[in-house]
Amino acid sequence: MTRSVVITGVGAVTPLGVGARTLHERWSAGVSGIEDGFGRASEFEPKDHLSTKEVRRSDRFTQLALAAAQEALEDAGWDGGAPYDPERAACVIGTGIGGIGTLENQHIVLREEGAERISPLSIPLLMANAASGVVAMKHNLRGQSFGTVSACAAGAHAIGQALRMIQNGEADAVVTGGAEAALADVAIAAFAAMGATSESGISRPFDARRDGFVMGEGAGALVLERADAAEERGAEPLAHLLGYAATSDAHHLTAPEPSGRGAARAMELALKDAGIAAEDVLYVNAHGTSTPLNDRAETNAIKTALGEELAAKIPVSSTKSAIGHLLGAAGAVEAIATLLALRDRIAPPTLNYGEPEDGLDLDYVPNEARPLQNGDVRAIGLSNAFGFGGHNAVLCLEAS
Repeated sequence: MTRSVVITGVGAVTPLGVGARTLHERWSAGVSGIEDGFGRASEFEPKDHLSTKEVRRSDRFTQLALAAAQEALEDAGWDGGAPYDPERAACVIGTGIGGIGTLENQHIVLREEGAERISPLSIPLLMANAASGVVAMKHNLRGQSFGTVSACAAGAHAIGQALRMIQNGEADAVVTGGAEAALADVAIAAFAAMGATSESGISRPFDARRDGFVMGEGAGALVLERADAAEERGAEPLAHLLGYAATSDAHHLTAPEPSGRGAARAMELALKDAGIAAEDVLYVNAHGTSTPLNDRAETNAIKTALGEELAAKIPVSSTKSAIGHLLGAAGAVEAIATLLALRDRIAPPTLNYGEPEDGLDLDYVPNEARPLQNGDVRAIGLSNAFGFGGHNAVLCLEAS
């Protein structure tokens, strides 16, 4: 039996501020959270959201996950704890890099002060599964708990795995999402060395002047529940998670397959999984990194998956134009952005778009938000997440 799955709560910490609705409202208003070439979550002060012990015992990426998860659980009405058997409540949180800030800091300690000065908390702080473990412990989620690590597709993979766990009867509810805090010197230098990041410090997806992605940090968390169980407890769903699919390019470790066929197949399979026709798609939240290769390959993929004529009519926008690339958190944060855009029936803008490029000819919603179709049309959208390693993950959502 295939179980219907709903999203009952969302939470986010991003360069646009603390809060999922803050992300949606500020992006829709055309606000950018990118300053001096980086998307820092500068409004997030850990001590305002976490205990002193939590701050001391967690890397920044875990701190971001804790804050986002707390908001999502409160949004879902879980204030007094999980309304389910804790052994049927799970936690899956993705990250691309994990605690690289801790790793960098402790390496400095090792070189300058010696091995005896290394913190005994180093490994628990830097390990990539720390966020899922800590969130599960804080909220007594005793079902499955693990992390997904698939570069910039990690957050979407986590949500997809959460969906499958509920559909397969392995859990009644899952706290899921992604978190990343990779604005460490070594990561910044490494991405720059490979020519992936923007020298201009401007994120302009699908624009002819794009010159690489802008690094950002943040976290997104969602509460997924069995639809019948959520209804029984009186929860008001924000959205239905209709479908999910993942594929691999098997082409290159960092470059997307130019035709976008792997990404297109993920989109096609997500629609098939959802039982939705391409004609039912109202909006696409693009991966839209602002890199020359990704934006062209993704445009090709959207045309292939939806058909060129239909693809030309569907609004496509990139959250990264406002917050930069949150790496392993991107898929989760952008799924939340997609959900709230559909719920308010608005297509948020692709900021900084000004010069078209031959072949990149979709409706990228340049610079200003636009209302989506109203009436009896279902509010269905796709959220794309593609990562180094050739990982493609696509989510299909319908706002309630």
